[in-house]
Amino acid sequence: MSRVIVLWSGGKDAMQALCHAREAGHQVVALATFAPPAPRFLAHPLSQVHRQAAALGLPHLLITIEAPFDLGYERALAALKEEWRLDGVVTGDIDSVGGAPNWIRERCRPLDLAVHTPLWQQSREALLADLLTRGIVAHLSCVDTQVLAPEWVGRTLDAATLAELQQLAASRGFDACGEQGEYHTMVTDGPGFAAPLALGRWQVARQEQLAYLLEDEG
Repeated sequence: MSRVIVLWSGGKDAMQALCHAREAGHQVVALATFAPPAPRFLAHPLSQVHRQAAALGLPHLLITIEAPFDLGYERALAALKEEWRLDGVVTGDIDSVGGAPNWIRERCRPLDLAVHTPLWQQSREALLADLLTRGIVAHLSCVDTQVLAPEWVGRTLDAATLAELQQLAASRGFDACGEQGEYHTMVTDGPGFAAPLALGRWQVARQEQLAYLLEDEG
């Protein structure tokens, strides 16, 4: 049984990758989020990511990366490999972004760390159907308003929403899984969750062309 960490954003792809890793017999020892100094993630607020890890009963590692980022990632991964006795890392990557090589695979290559990408280049229709089959509950947490209207923010990816999303993707020519940044998601339930997470009080906020869920701290 290989010891792995799952690179964790809190979205649907990371959740599906976690499920696949466990089914493949890997021992998932932690969830890891790489972040710049003083991070502010619009699509995946760290407060929610911490709650997800707690619900899954896994340690959450927030790892600060500074420039130059290629060396920063490699040093951090090397330290994780030693501290957690890792054999590999698992990612929810589905495809190359902008035609670039897979970032994590390139960073792990000199470290002799295996990279597991169970969703890689799978059918988008199959991946989205898998969410329903597994009982993964995900909400659109951020959208590019040049692709999807702000009203999509907060919608649950249920059967009706997934059907509508795939129809739009087919007609407009964007990635139905959001792999090129068309949208991002936030998981609130799924296999391994001790209990579903409540979204609580959120509002839709805007930053340039992005619309996203902003947690109401009041």
